[in-house]
Formats: sequence, structure tokens, C-alpha cells
Amino acid sequence: MTIEQNPLRLLPSVDELLQSSEGQRLIALYSRSLVLRALRSSLAHARTAIRSGATSPSSVDLLSSAEDLLQREQQPHLRPVINATGVIINTNLGRAPLSYEALQAVQRVASGYSNLEYDLEPGERGSRHVHVAALLRELTGAEDAIVTNNNAAAVLLGLSALAMGREVVISRGQLVEIGGGFRVPDVMRQSGCRLVEVGTTNRTRIGDYEAALSEQTALLLAVHPSNFLITGFTEATSIEALAALAHKRGLLVMNDLGSGCLLNSERYGLAHEPTPQESIAAGADLVCFSGDKLLGGPQAGILVGKREVIAQLAKHPLMRAVRIDKMTLAALETTLRHYQRAEAETHIPIWRMIAASSERINRRATNWIAQLQEKGVVARRQQGASTIGGGSLPGETLPTTLVALDDARTPLPLEELARRLRLRRTSIITRILRNSLLLDPRTVLEEQEPEVIQALGEEVNRGASI
Repeated sequence: MTIEQNPLRLLPSVDELLQSSEGQRLIALYSRSLVLRALRSSLAHARTAIRSGATSPSSVDLLSSAEDLLQREQQPHLRPVINATGVIINTNLGRAPLSYEALQAVQRVASGYSNLEYDLEPGERGSRHVHVAALLRELTGAEDAIVTNNNAAAVLLGLSALAMGREVVISRGQLVEIGGGFRVPDVMRQSGCRLVEVGTTNRTRIGDYEAALSEQTALLLAVHPSNFLITGFTEATSIEALAALAHKRGLLVMNDLGSGCLLNSERYGLAHEPTPQESIAAGADLVCFSGDKLLGGPQAGILVGKREVIAQLAKHPLMRAVRIDKMTLAALETTLRHYQRAEAETHIPIWRMIAASSERINRRATNWIAQLQEKGVVARRQQGASTIGGGSLPGETLPTTLVALDDARTPLPLEELARRLRLRRTSIITRILRNSLLLDPRTVLEEQEPEVIQALGEEVNRGASI
């Protein structure tokens, strides 16, 4: 083969591609170094294809290939997804979505300077903890409050400040492990306190706690089981009983609630979820809970309790390592104000989902199916159950109407359809069960519905044309 016949010689140089009008456009969008790397990659793939018998691509094809690569590379790795799984507080998908007002608050605070640690009245240094403390006092009935970056940090801080080098008494049935391998005993050991287990897995009485007390005891710890249930022959000790015993002996009671539910969950057809205000009223000295579970706000670890206890936490060296940032504070304050204004179930997304009636979900599912039919997609309604998720209200579900695409009536294998939906520019997460791809309207925000319908129509019809 002569040089003239060698198709590799037909490929343009990198410099030619960079100097072209399309190359200059890409440079303006992405920078010269990124475009240079993408063009070299495009040319390398072209050479490999030519050696395998392919024809030499044009400059337009090479530039187009480079742009595709740049778009893929520059897409944010952490990006929004549409949750059609029916799991309301989906840990893998970022737990609680924020309210529109909370997002606006974050943008206002993040786009410039703020009074994060500046007291505007006297014009001097202030504390970041004051921005939500008054709201938390009002909503929970606690004397004071402080916030960390997550609930594991809140537990660690509480135990480190109140029980380092001393004993903490806890029921064996509450030594839980939750998502990500987080184990209560491990956190307790990390805090420097000594764990004293009492009772049995299924039954722990107040006498078990009393028998374990010693001069080395610092506090009694109660932990909400979070993501599992113990049923049958069981007995647990109330916070009231623990507080009465502890305070008689000059000790403290700490209650790790986990989920951060401020509303009465029974109003929505769910089991009762213990609330911080109940624990405070029962006599707990310190209560900690999450901001991004049933509270419906940003990731945070919230501690409420006695004034002198919170003051102790605020002075502990660990507090600086686990303190909350300005954007989280802005979102948390706005979320708490929704509760203050009695508008949680209309403004906080997870409570809108929980409060949505079966009739409303059924109407949405019916509307989806009608729109899909217009696009040539065959779908049907199926009765199902939405779960709360996120280590909250374990075993509890809400009746829902699912939109189901059956394997036998869909031109693509369901696994492939689910994969294509996941890999779209706006990813849609579904689930497959018994030869059907299922979507739950309850966890899809109403403004996301057009994107879901459009995506299903495009991917199913694209599969039919293969």
C-alpha cells in the first residue's frame, strides 16, 4: 500500500481540527486543553477503526465525536434524578428533597456574604447556632438547641461531651446498625465512653437499668430502632421511667430518635413515630435527630434539651469539627419555619408525598397511562405500596397506584429499558418486579411528570424501531 492509499494519511491533524470554526467554537465552550484531549481521543479511536477496516471519518465526524465526549465528561457527576421507586426517603437518592422556599434561601445565602457569625444589632461577632435555636425551642419545647452536620455526629458529640471516660447504659435491643454500616456501639466506643448493655434483645425493664448503675455511670441512652422492628414477646422502658430513675440518681438521659418527626404520623394512616417534643416532655435531657429524614430538610444532626447540657456541647472541642455550614443552616431554618406556620404538608416535599390521598395518586397514574397511550406506549395501573424509607417508620407503607409496563408488551427487555431511563440526561430511577417495570407517582414531583412521560415514550419507541 502506498502512502497515498493509506487511509490513515487522510485523517486531519489535531491542529487543523483546532483551527477550524467548529474547533474554535468548542474551545470557547470548554477550553483549549479539554478540546485538545478530546480530539486526540477521537483521532485515536478513528485510527483503531481504520486498522479494522473502517473508512476514514471526516473532520465533521471527528469534531462531533469530540463534542460528544466533552459533553459526557463535563456532565456533573452528582446530578438530579427522578425518583419513581416509591421509596419516599430514599437514602441512595439523597433522602429528602428540599422545599422551593428552602432552595431559595440557600441561593440567597450562598450567592454573597451573610451574617453567619455576625450579630447585626451590636455589630460584633456572633454565633452560627442562634439562627435556628429559637425555632427549635419553640417547636420541641426544649430549653435550648444546637446543630451538627449529621445525626451520627450529634450522637458522637453528645456522648463525648457528657460521658467520656464513664459508663453509658443502653438496652441490648437498641444496639442497632443502620445504613452504611453505622453501628451505635462503634460510635459509643469512639466517643470514649464505656458501653454497659442491659436486658435482652426483646425485653428490657427499668430494673435492668437500675441494677447496672454505678459511680461510673454518666447517662442512660435510649436509641430508636430506626430501620427494624422487634415484635411479639417484647417490653421496652419508657423515656419517662428512664428520666425518673436517672434524675433520682443525678444522671442524664439521652434519646437518639433518628428520624426527626415533628408531626403526628398517625394522622396519615401510619404507625406512631416518636417525636422530639414527646421526648422533651417525658424528661429527656438531650434528644438528637436527623434533619433530612422525616423532618424533610437538609442533612443535619439536631440536638435539643436542657440549657446547661446544650452549653456543655457548644464548648466541646469536637463541636467545631462537626458544625453546620451556612447553606445547610439556611435550608434548615426555612424548613423549620414551614412547621412554625403549620404548612409542612403543603410545602415540604416528603410530607406532600405522605399526605397525598390514594385517590389523588390514582388520578395521576390514570393520567400518565392516557398520555403514554398517545405516544404508543402500553401501560396499566397496578395497586401497590409506597414505603417511607430512610430508617423511618420501618414496615410502614401507604397504598398507591403504580404505572406498570409489562415485559410481554414492551419492545425492549425491561432491564434495558430501566438502564436507558437511568442513563438519560435527567435520570429516572424505576424498579422491576415480576416481569413489570414499575413507576410510583407518589415519589415523582408533579413538575417532573412531563419528563417521565417524554422519556418513556422516546425510549420505548426507540426500542421498537431497532
